[in-house]
Amino acid sequence: MTALATFAAISPAEKTLGANAHIVYLHGVWVWAALASMSLAGLIGLAGLLSRRQALHCWSRALGRTGLFFWITYLPLSMWAMQTSWNGLFLAEPRWRLAITFAIAGLLLQLGLTLMVDPAWASAANLVYISVLVPVLLNTQNVMHPPSPILNSNAPRIQFYFAGLFLLALLAVWQGARWWLQLECQADGSHHNNRMASPHTGMSH
Repeated sequence: MTALATFAAISPAEKTLGANAHIVYLHGVWVWAALASMSLAGLIGLAGLLSRRQALHCWSRALGRTGLFFWITYLPLSMWAMQTSWNGLFLAEPRWRLAITFAIAGLLLQLGLTLMVDPAWASAANLVYISVLVPVLLNTQNVMHPPSPILNSNAPRIQFYFAGLFLLALLAVWQGARWWLQLECQADGSHHNNRMASPHTGMSH
């Protein structure tokens, strides 16, 4: 995460946005990282449902939570990018409203999944979530938000920089997912130990 922040701070200037372009690059990379994490959560969840492998369900749950973290924290970055790019907040922008809607829905979903002991529920939920999000995102109207401005630009230097920033964001996704996975493993281990240590009832003396 430190490397990501440092690399974002030394971003190349852009002709129109000038030095403020770094927040635009970062906000773009952030939402891509969220979508990548959620997509992996759905795909790994599907593999887990088909193979019935518990480890895949756990990875799907960890990646889903990581993707939601990136999606929610993308919102303030988006507001910052609006301010620097448009000199104001355009909260009626369709993509912004979509981001808010799926952030709330995703948060409620992940909170609900914490009550489910079987991680297979997370696999199924993550698969449904990304299967709904992607088509809605692709069909959402662009008003002030240009479609893929960096990929469609004629500035290879900026494109290479953006690719490097995205790779660092994916590394952060990996670290976040591993943290969630280790946290869940510790919780499962503690739960197992508590059950083993609990006294047996109904035994004759």
